[in-house]
Amino acid sequence: MSAIKTSPSSRFFTFGLVSAWYSSNIGVLLLNKYLLSNYGFKYPIFLTMCHMSSCALLSYIAIAWMKMVPLQAIRSRVQFVKISALSLIFCASVVSGNISLRYLPVSFNQAIGATTPFFTAVFAYLLTLKREAWLTYITLIPVVTGVVIASGGEPSFNLFGFIMCIGATAARALKTVVQGMLLSSEGEKLNSMNLLLYMAPIAVVLLLPATMYMEENVVGLTIALARQDFGIVWLLLFNSSLAYFVNLTNFLVTKHTSALTLQVLGNAKGAVAVVVSILIFRNPVSVTGMAGYTLTVIGVILYGEVKKRSAK
Repeated sequence: MSAIKTSPSSRFFTFGLVSAWYSSNIGVLLLNKYLLSNYGFKYPIFLTMCHMSSCALLSYIAIAWMKMVPLQAIRSRVQFVKISALSLIFCASVVSGNISLRYLPVSFNQAIGATTPFFTAVFAYLLTLKREAWLTYITLIPVVTGVVIASGGEPSFNLFGFIMCIGATAARALKTVVQGMLLSSEGEKLNSMNLLLYMAPIAVVLLLPATMYMEENVVGLTIALARQDFGIVWLLLFNSSLAYFVNLTNFLVTKHTSALTLQVLGNAKGAVAVVVSILIFRNPVSVTGMAGYTLTVIGVILYGEVKKRSAK
């Protein structure tokens, strides 16, 4: 029996999707770093609120007008409360991640972010008492060890930035576990596009008072900044649009590729982001730091392989 061949147009479409996914992910990360650290726009909560506002508006356009996916309605008040809880965790993750970029280089930020599987395994056990195979836990040893080594060898190490980045990574893992717990029944399951449609406006409502309290007069300061350099407006608009396209392209790549392909691409994406950020920002890196990051990535790849085999 002959193997099924994919058409050149199909391969080209998939390549285009993956390229868009990589570009939007790495682009928003580098732009966040540029705005918050290099440009001097020191308002990470307001920046996150801009992202969420863009996600809310563009999600509505994509689903309600363009019909990219069917609209899934919220069926009950309980489901709404669950989505609100997820949105709160989501906010904590994104805000903490953006704050960390003010203090840490992208390369070190990505090294810490690669430890997500460790936190996912910890929260899965603490909240659901789900135990993994012993081999799965062994693969997490190089994941954590790599970050410890990278931290010791990081020339630009900042404790507050490190804590914020760990918090962002832990919150991202917590959201994954909680999402599996709260929206597990068939009637409550939402695809990622619809979940973002409901989470983003809730996130804006949550972030607005935090922005007003913690980043006082940020709107007035941003307007004053725009009068001096209107480029900041285009940067914020482009950055906020990219934040939505990260979610859109992630959904489309998940839909059009296999789980294995997504896993491999995801592991490679972090490495590409590290290389690109070092080339652009010229932040100092040490052999120890890169060795630690490499060890973490190897651990993540092994973790994925073990999880895949245990699922069979």
